[in-house]
Amino acid sequence: MEGMAIRLSGLRKSYGRTEAVAGVDLEIPDGEFFSMLGPSGSGKTTVLRMIAGFETPSAGTVELAGRDVTRLAPFERDVHTVFQDYALFPHMTVEQNVAYGLKVRRAPKAERLVRARAALAQVRLEGFGRRRPAELSGGQRQRVALARALVGRPRVLLLDEPLGALDLKLREQMQVELKAIQRQVGITFVFVTHDQEEALTMSDRIAVFHQGRIEQVGPPGEIYERPATPFVAGFVGTSNLLSGRAARTVVGAPGTYSIRPEKIRVVKDPDEPAGPGLTGAAGTVAEVVYLGDATRFLVDLDAGGRLTAVQQNLETSAADLAAFRGARVGLRWRPAHAVPVPVPVPMPEVPTPAAP
Repeated sequence: MEGMAIRLSGLRKSYGRTEAVAGVDLEIPDGEFFSMLGPSGSGKTTVLRMIAGFETPSAGTVELAGRDVTRLAPFERDVHTVFQDYALFPHMTVEQNVAYGLKVRRAPKAERLVRARAALAQVRLEGFGRRRPAELSGGQRQRVALARALVGRPRVLLLDEPLGALDLKLREQMQVELKAIQRQVGITFVFVTHDQEEALTMSDRIAVFHQGRIEQVGPPGEIYERPATPFVAGFVGTSNLLSGRAARTVVGAPGTYSIRPEKIRVVKDPDEPAGPGLTGAAGTVAEVVYLGDATRFLVDLDAGGRLTAVQQNLETSAADLAAFRGARVGLRWRPAHAVPVPVPVPMPEVPTPAAP
């Protein structure tokens, strides 16, 4: 049976009157690439730091491989953390940086050398051992930091926004490489990010954080296609929600519905019949955003509300798109792509008893 690498139960963290983590229950099995996704201040990094041992929970427990480590120091836990700033020693060679943790543990010199070179090979940096960090690119320094974490053979690797300092092209390349490395080494990766595309690209499962709580946990496809709350629908991808009068008119039923932009097709004639298996709405194009390979249309619906549609530029150019601004158009999609989104019912406020 698959083991459980991490189990969090009732985890809370308060700083004075501010509750940064407001009750998190989570299980992460061995060998999973798990991402904690959310905006700044949502609690994801605080949870990571409590797993690592850098923060002590105000309540709840942290278990690693079935062992309660809630009160143990970081060095007593079988985890390693990779930070955004890499934290490499500039006066040491790459090989010395990678082997440093083994040296602290008093591993024999020959063993340190063999394991450091093996770790560098895992991150495709063979032959870079004698260089200094200043001689490397940002992506290469990131891989050195990763090799230094892997050389200790931890059960869990924690990654705190490790790609945040890289430019877009390099970040996209490292996303693919990081997932490939995780598959190769087979250990549990817990990855913290505020970038939803990054989380969708690499993860086996994602936990979406908001205001110190987890809004939804699931595989990337489930998180994106079937958001459990309006926050998830808006944060993971473009917010495209229909509710109230717009939902009743367009969808034909009360409630709140999410329709992803790429599921919507824009037609020039708003009165054109929807066609078999399709439904839709009419509206006015408020804005057109040219993205190169695609175009984003922001359409104010006649029924109320606004939908965003994304259309590939298969036969159109930037010059062709200017005419859409302010134009009346039709939007078409399959009824199944209007996904109902549960709206949490606020808890009634309990009045404070008057002082005797």
